[in-house]
Amino acid sequence: MFTNKAKNGTNNLCGQVIAKHRKEMGKSQRQLADMLQLAGLDIDKNAIQRIEAGKRFVTDIELVFFATVFRCTPNDLLIFTEE
Repeated sequence: MFTNKAKNGTNNLCGQVIAKHRKEMGKSQRQLADMLQLAGLDIDKNAIQRIEAGKRFVTDIELVFFATVFRCTPNDLLIFTEE
């Protein structure tokens, strides 16, 4: 049987990494959504919350915008290590 979920049951690989980057920047979910909107991505605070919780899929376009705001590569957001 095929599945489109990560091994930990989430709908994305990048949610926890996005949360880590956001917290390192000292930004709230709303502030991150505002930054992404200014960069040209139509996203709100609720979407950020769902992404970080692993309840929402992330498109490649969104991943590029997150990487731009965090000043990293999209691949950096896909590298997940459990701490």
